[in-house]
Amino acid sequence: MAGSKRRRHTPDQIIRKLAEGNKLLGTGQELAEVCRHLEVTESTWHRWVAQYGGMKANDVKRLKELEAENARLKKLVANQALDIDMLKEISSGNF
Repeated sequence: MAGSKRRRHTPDQIIRKLAEGNKLLGTGQELAEVCRHLEVTESTWHRWVAQYGGMKANDVKRLKELEAENARLKKLVANQALDIDMLKEISSGNF
C-alpha cells in the first residue's frame, strides 16, 4: 500500500467492503489476502469490524438519520436557551 493516498470511505462503502471481506474469509482466504483485495490495511479492517461489525446498510442509514435529528434538536435547544436569556434581560429592564 506504499504511496497510495488515504481514501475516506462512506459508512455504506465500509458495510459493503465488510460484507465482501467476510464472504472471502468464509471461503478460507487469509485476512492479509482479503485486505489486499479490498485495498485496506489490516488495522483499518479491524477498526471497521469494531465500529460497524454487525450493522447492515439500513442500520447505518438509520444511525445517520438519528445523528442529524440529534444535531437539529441540540440547535433548537440552544436557540430556546438564548430566547430565555433575552426575555430575562428584557424583563429585568437591562437593555
